[in-house]
Amino acid sequence: MLRFCVAALALFACISLARSAELLTEPAGRIIISVRDQKLTFVQSGVKPITYRVSTSKFGLGDDWGRMTTPLGFLQIVQKIGDNAPAGAVFHNRHWTGEILQPNVPGRDPIVTRIIWLRGLEMANAHAFSRCIYIHGTPQEKMIGRPASYGCIRMRSNDVAALFSRVTLGTIVQIVPDHLPSAKQALTALVRPPNDGMILAHRSEKFPATVHKNSTARL
Repeated sequence: MLRFCVAALALFACISLARSAELLTEPAGRIIISVRDQKLTFVQSGVKPITYRVSTSKFGLGDDWGRMTTPLGFLQIVQKIGDNAPAGAVFHNRHWTGEILQPNVPGRDPIVTRIIWLRGLEMANAHAFSRCIYIHGTPQEKMIGRPASYGCIRMRSNDVAALFSRVTLGTIVQIVPDHLPSAKQALTALVRPPNDGMILAHRSEKFPATVHKNSTARL
């Protein structure tokens, strides 16, 4: 019986490690977000890059608590929320409320359509997960293309739904302050390690049930 228990525990540990490794293994493809261009591009080997207009924070760049800024550096997709939800579906605390908004409804600015939750992989963006930094849809589509968010990366509903369908858990997201790289530079970067100083795991983190009081996310 003791040998059986030990073997079972070893098997469970191996399965847990394998599942953890899934998020640490970069899939084929990467998202690059340019703050200067207010654009996001998704690159894959052998596929023409796909570029969308976005909005980063209107409060600037950084990862400090309470600053409502967009973090720079390498991050990773750790959660995808809203699969099959209709365009304009309103989310509160990452749950669809049942409400659907049309683009540019006056006086409304919730998270809509899809949520792609990011976790920072560097010391410079280590708070991103707990700050609830997402790539998400916004009803304020007329603001897309200029800084307008509270820290997250905003997209048009149709665009974020399309991106959501293309990316997987573990996809690397790089947020840069400068212009987007050329297609050739972006594809070359896919075969290189993202960063020697990456934090490869945050196993102590738990998904917050609700947004932290200092979070930058508009839930």
